[in-house]
Amino acid sequence: MTIVVASRGDLTLEAVRRVAWEGEGVELSAEVAERMDRGHAALTAYVDARLAEDPGALLYGVTTGPGDAGSALLTEEARASRPPGLWTASSFGEPLPERVVRAIVLARLANLVEGHAAARALVASLVAAMLDGRPLPAVPARGNGGAGEILALGHLFGELAEQVELDPKEKLALVNGSPCAAALVADAALAGRGRLELAERTFALSVEAIRAPLEAFAPELGELWGDEHEADALRSLMALLDGGAAERQASQAPVSHRVLPRVLGRLHEAQAHAERTASSSLTSVTDNPVFLPPAEGRPLGALVSNGGYHNDRVHPALDGLAHAWADLAQLAQRHVDKLFQHPVSGPLLAGEWLTKSLHMVAAGYAEEARTLAQTTVLGLGGFGQNDLPSPAFLAWSKADAVGTCLERVLAVLSALASQALHVAAQAPPPALAPFLHEVRSSFPPIEAPRRLGPDAERLAVAFARRVLAQTTPGATA
Repeated sequence: MTIVVASRGDLTLEAVRRVAWEGEGVELSAEVAERMDRGHAALTAYVDARLAEDPGALLYGVTTGPGDAGSALLTEEARASRPPGLWTASSFGEPLPERVVRAIVLARLANLVEGHAAARALVASLVAAMLDGRPLPAVPARGNGGAGEILALGHLFGELAEQVELDPKEKLALVNGSPCAAALVADAALAGRGRLELAERTFALSVEAIRAPLEAFAPELGELWGDEHEADALRSLMALLDGGAAERQASQAPVSHRVLPRVLGRLHEAQAHAERTASSSLTSVTDNPVFLPPAEGRPLGALVSNGGYHNDRVHPALDGLAHAWADLAQLAQRHVDKLFQHPVSGPLLAGEWLTKSLHMVAAGYAEEARTLAQTTVLGLGGFGQNDLPSPAFLAWSKADAVGTCLERVLAVLSALASQALHVAAQAPPPALAPFLHEVRSSFPPIEAPRRLGPDAERLAVAFARRVLAQTTPGATA
């Protein structure tokens, strides 16, 4: 299938899922071409008028060079000697996943399709054509310490700039702005949906394994606590645990179980914030300079220098997810402890040679998540026009790594909860039955000593696929 883009409003989180994660193509509507060519002609008229009025007018990236060269008028000789393509592809290192690169290409269209980049329709059509299924250029995930995203975007659009002769403003339109930040937070938000579902099912399975009393998940607590996200977590847990074991623990559940809806509630909140940030960032016009079309009070339009290339909402949103995922990794490790120590499940997991080594694995990944989840702050920068780097790439890399750690701790917890239920011959609540089947498909119950690492790795891979595939609740990965 193909996504049809008529305006930047079509660049939604759902569009990212379809284009970046599922590989659908993109088609531009006819009105996009008309709008863009009209904007390009308007910019040409604006520049001609400004230069006729003032031959020394400093129009960033048009009559001046980019970056530090933006304070001086280009001579005719300097204009003639400009590099024919893009020159900013200097970062290096391991590449971003293909899905993230596809999301960046899609997000790049926000500056173009309504004429604010004043680029020809040809440019947008070439950008959209990059999503036709052909391999995309590798874009380094690290080393992107520029004030904007010109290093990464130079890698991504360098080949395109060599295919066709672009005017100076069109070159800037390819490498300026913040489509990478928009794509990175959109990617994390989509993964966050899967991780939230995975966490709720795994923790519910853990609760059932010790037959904890369900009073700590009473829906009435949502009203008492006064937070909609905690109320959502309470409802989710109760729906998953409905129909479970009738005989429950007589005394109150461990602290790590009773606080579960509040910790999960914070993830619900961080997820909602990340999705809002992604939705607004994907539709934002962030070009620099940005062209404002002719209107009342500006009959020729206006070319406005601005800081749109720095999206300061993305790294806090990514940090919010990373912190919530890291806390859940710690909580999952506490649940692993309780499975070994609880009077209901502990005897079921007894035996040094059977399952105890998995406790050490969970501790290792939980500690790694905790170490990685450091707050991202604005960088020290460099000099000249590069005095404040964008932190989005760093924040995404940390969040992605923390998310992977969470998936692996959850793999251990779900495998141990599965084992406890297996030894007790205890059926899961109906809503958890498909998930338990998924766990056991990768990590079968332990009947005799065996190396558990391969099984745990297989389950962690299945969980990662579940997260990235947006698998429906309860379905196998």
